[in-house]
Amino acid sequence: MPTRKQTAPVSEIKEDAFAKTMTATAHLRLRQLILDNKWAPGYQATEQEVASQLGMSRTPVREALMRLQQDGLVSVIPRHGMRVLPISISDMKEIYEILTSLESTAAELAASRQLSEDQLRGLEKATADMDHALSQDDLEHWAQADARFHEQLLELGGNQMLKSVVLNFIDRAHRVRMVTLKMRPKPVNSTREHAELVQAIREGDREKARNIHKAHRERAGKELLDLLERLGLNHL
Repeated sequence: MPTRKQTAPVSEIKEDAFAKTMTATAHLRLRQLILDNKWAPGYQATEQEVASQLGMSRTPVREALMRLQQDGLVSVIPRHGMRVLPISISDMKEIYEILTSLESTAAELAASRQLSEDQLRGLEKATADMDHALSQDDLEHWAQADARFHEQLLELGGNQMLKSVVLNFIDRAHRVRMVTLKMRPKPVNSTREHAELVQAIREGDREKARNIHKAHRERAGKELLDLLERLGLNHL
């Protein structure tokens, strides 16, 4: 007679789900502290100090810190907690090379999918919001709309693994982009290039979409790297 498969008690399943939720919450909150530069590069804290700041136990915090280390945002120091990692000019150069290659692929994929106007509406809205923010000299809202555009572009590419990889590198570059946002020229070119990209995707022109986005990332990356070198900002 076949043996009945053992299943975990409902209480254990609920506890496991709760633990995963707490770890995910801790990871999200800590990640945002780093991306918003509230925890600057070089910032150090013990595991207990981090747990106290979040009002959590050490277990989900420990797991969240390990995830952040995998994300390339912190270094976990055994028995000493963690340290927020800086980003160097060479790091940013490599990040923009990755973004230029992979995100251009997402643009090409989006153009190949014969997207409807409803599907393109999010990109159109983000571009319009960028344009409006620039007219108000509101660079923070411009940056929020720009981030929304790129995330929606990755979603429309239809490749979730590609989206996950690219968003990780976008997050790693976010701190530097925000610190230098008001030091750079007014980003009118980005808004125009986004509008051109949306039109290429609408037309289903894969090569044009790839080339527009590739040129967009190359130009933006060069502007940022030139600024960092000019100001001597080797680590941020």
